Amino acid sequence: MKTVLEILERSADYLRKRGVPEPRLDAEHLLAHALGLQRMDLYLQHDRPLREEELAPVRDLLARRGRREPLSYLLGTHPFAGLTLRVGPGVLIPRPETEELLEKVLLRAPTAPARILDLGTGSGALALGLQQAYPQAAVHAVDASAEALDRARANAAELGFPLHFHEGDWLAPVEGPFDLIVANPPYLTEEEWGSAEPEVREWEPRGALVAAEGGTAALALLLRAAPPHLAPGGLLALETGIAQHAALARLADTTGAYGEPECAADLQGRPRFLFLRKR
Repeated sequence: MKTVLEILERSADYLRKRGVPEPRLDAEHLLAHALGLQRMDLYLQHDRPLREEELAPVRDLLARRGRREPLSYLLGTHPFAGLTLRVGPGVLIPRPETEELLEKVLLRAPTAPARILDLGTGSGALALGLQQAYPQAAVHAVDASAEALDRARANAAELGFPLHFHEGDWLAPVEGPFDLIVANPPYLTEEEWGSAEPEVREWEPRGALVAAEGGTAALALLLRAAPPHLAPGGLLALETGIAQHAALARLADTTGAYGEPECAADLQGRPRFLFLRKR
């Protein structure tokens, strides 16, 4: 029988040969998941021999990861802002940049907004993070995908958060005014989609990532449609592509509805977020 440490080393080598970006870390996560352990527990049991019946689920998970199925889909969960969210095929995996968007929104809204709207909620990450930060707020979440909404509802129920869910396109299913509207809409170009890692291109929902008009179609729609749904002084907070701010700022100016746009960078210094307040 092979020990935990030997299986870890073989698993990491298997994933490395298949181009997985972080083979050792992923091997640790998958082995711990299959054995029902925390990842760090593996090193407390590194000399533990593993029986054949324990190895069978490990082999299945490794084969799927070797085909570049996302790690979070295999584990069934993904961390976000201190929360553990359930994710799976058909639902976008929350990104670190979206967690940054949440942090930046909280800095710009120190007083709890009464009504909050998350557009394109996916797994519910932003809506749930905002409900956690503002427990007295009425948080509404919209998505056009029934599958995504089912996942978001399940996450809210598991956390005990009283979100309001709406199925439909962007702002169509809700009525304002809202004090805060947040969105991480699709903003990748066709070229960016074509060069994305297999985990993204082959497994995650394309419609949640790619937009027409050089990636700006959904963002432009939201900039034009949001003002009637915003309270005076209300904040619109958007995650964007890194080459889109100049065009979006010009578009925001043409609406006549917003004050001076505020562009903010992500942790890599890339222009990633756009904040606008209704006049």
